[in-house]
Order: sequence, then structure tokens, then C-alpha cells
Amino acid sequence: MTTVTQVRDIRRWSMLGLGVFAQASSAVFIHGVPFLLPALTDRGMSLPTAGLLVAMPTVGLVCTLIAWGYVVDRIGERTVLVGGPLVMLVAGVAAATTTNDIAFGALLFLGGVGGASTNGASGRVIVGWFPPHRRGLAMGIRQTAQPLGVGLGALAIPAVASAHGVAAAVLVPALMAGVAALGCYLGIIDPPRPAIGSADRVNPYRGDSTLWRIHGVSVLLCVPQGVVWTFALLWVHRDIGWSLAAAGALITGTQLLGALGRIGAGAWSDRVGSRLGPLRVVAIAAVLSMAALALTAWTGWWWVAIPLLVAASVITVSDNGLAFTAVAEIAGPYWSGRGLGVQNTGQNLAMAAIPPVFGALIEVGGFPSAYLAAAVLAAAAVPLVPRERGETGPWRIWRRGTAVPKVEP
Repeated sequence: MTTVTQVRDIRRWSMLGLGVFAQASSAVFIHGVPFLLPALTDRGMSLPTAGLLVAMPTVGLVCTLIAWGYVVDRIGERTVLVGGPLVMLVAGVAAATTTNDIAFGALLFLGGVGGASTNGASGRVIVGWFPPHRRGLAMGIRQTAQPLGVGLGALAIPAVASAHGVAAAVLVPALMAGVAALGCYLGIIDPPRPAIGSADRVNPYRGDSTLWRIHGVSVLLCVPQGVVWTFALLWVHRDIGWSLAAAGALITGTQLLGALGRIGAGAWSDRVGSRLGPLRVVAIAAVLSMAALALTAWTGWWWVAIPLLVAASVITVSDNGLAFTAVAEIAGPYWSGRGLGVQNTGQNLAMAAIPPVFGALIEVGGFPSAYLAAAVLAAAAVPLVPRERGETGPWRIWRRGTAVPKVEP
């Protein structure tokens, strides 16, 4: 068995790169499909109905995340990182050949099933191959896959849909998934795991609320993230009056900045030796940014709204890597696959509800009501963040730490 010390840094970082690419292809499929909303509504489909259709990849995702996590725990990361993207490839190619909306939705669901594979498996590769003092940075880089995928989706999917039709646009993530499957087959090595002991057999969810609280925080904080991802393009195009091309370029730019924000948050957590202290600060910032965005959308101050949209797009994605790393570290090597599956299931259940629920809310109260509702839900997350032992105040998170501290149950 190859050990961590036997793997050179270049191989470790190359596996991280493959994991990022696999996760990005999943993100384009799952979170990029909502960028079909303008094309679907332009051909006469109602916003709630179109929202339900584009939510199908997320539904497929949430139905199978825990199952994929169990498979990762049992058979390893490499097999999952090859098989899941192959499912996305087949589903996307099939979707490009159908003209039936029900069949199209079913194939989007199947693509989401395949996309679910990359979430836990790519995270486990990082936790297995990177030491704790570099893990936050590595996981932050891995978490850039989502904003990069969303940015690519915003840039490519509306353009392809406009030029060649809705079904053809789904080929973008499908072809990416095929390349990812080949790369992971050639380049991923399953990380070593220690011999299982009695402590590793203990369910980390029993008698301790820490993991459940982190899951709850992440569910609440993914709402502002999902609202921005799903509706910002439509808001900038419809209410502010930008062209689809300009709006897509703006969203792509914000997602690239969001990727840098995730890297910065991960490096910050390594520096201070804390995942949860920075998570609490990000939650507070998400509340403030979404509330400010709601105010500017209501008043029509577009000159302020666009910079706030950029800021909110960065802030609302910065929590993911922090929570993801904390769950993997707390759950341990024999439960982290399922722990990360539970983490992503909760988040993506909320994400699946966002397009139809917030689409209906926007039709009734406009975009300001959606942004304000997202701010309220983010505010509920702040007191849920667990406190670490010895944490005496908010300024502790700015001090350098030597290890990731334990948290109070």
C-alpha cells in the first residue's frame, strides 16, 4: 500500500487537480442547468415549472449522496470517481437526443445521480493525502470546483442553448464528465487508511450534536448561495437590463472571485488552526451582504447593487470548504464518506427547493423578497456554529494556531 510519505508533492497536487476537475464537471451539470431558465421561460414555460425542471439534477444528487458515501467508505475513492462521471456522460448525451420534457427531466435526474459521486470521493482524496496543516488550503482549492463550474455554466450554457437549443447545452457538462472519468482512472490513487480500531467503529453522530449542528449551519447558509447562483443572471438581465451575454460574463467573474474566496478561507483556517471560528464570521458576513442586496434591489440603486452582488457571490460560497473539512476531520477515516454524504444531502435538498420555491416568491414579491428571505435564513445559522474548546471570544480566530482544536459537544 502506498503511504502518504511515499507520494511526492507533485502527485498529491495532481490528484487534487483531478478531483477539482471531476467536481467541476458535476457542478456544471447540477448547478449550471439553472442557467437554462431564460431559454425555457422564453419559449413559454412558467418560471415555477421551469424551476422544477432545472432542479432535477439536484434531486438526483440528494437522493444518492449518502449511498455514494457508503460506497466510498467500502470500496475506495478511485472507482467512484470513475463510475460517477461516466453516468453523467451517458445521461447528458441521452438528454441531447430527446425532445420530450419528461424524459429530459428524468435524464437530468440521472445526471445528478452520477454527479453525486464526486462530492465525497474528491474530498476524501484530499483528507487522505494532505496533512492537517495543509488540508484547509487543499480543501479550499477543491471547493473552487463549484464556483468555477457555475461560472463556466453561466458562460457556456446560455450561449449554447441560444445557438443550438436546450438539449444541446447539456452536452457541455456531459463531455466534461467523460474527460474527468478518464483522468481519474489514470491519475487517482486510493489514499491509505489506518487499520480499523474500536474507536473507528463508533458512530460519531451518537451522543454528540457537533456534526448535526455543522450540517444544519451548512443547510441554512446554502440558501443565500443558491439564490444568488440561480436567480442573479435572471435579475441582472430582467430587472437591471443587461444583455444575457453581459450578465453571463458578470456571473462568471463573480464565480471566479468566489473560487479565490474559498481558497482564502481554507488558508485562513490553516493559519489560525480553526475551521469553525472562520465559519461563524462567514455566516455573519452572508447575513449582512444579502440584507444589503435586498435593500438595493428594492430601492433600484443599481450602481450599488452590482458591487454588492459581486461581494455576496464571494461571501456566500466561502463557508463550504470550512464546513466540509470540519466534517471530514471530526467524522474520521471510516465515517467521513457517510458524513460528507449527509453534509451534501442536506445542502442539496435545500438547493433543490430553491428554484421552485424562490421562483414562486419572486413572482409574488420580486427579487428583494427573495434576497431578504435568504438573509433571514443565514441569520439563523450564526448561533448554530459549534464553539471550540477554549474559544473565549470572536477575536480568537485571528490568532495563529498550531492544530485544529476540538469542539464542545
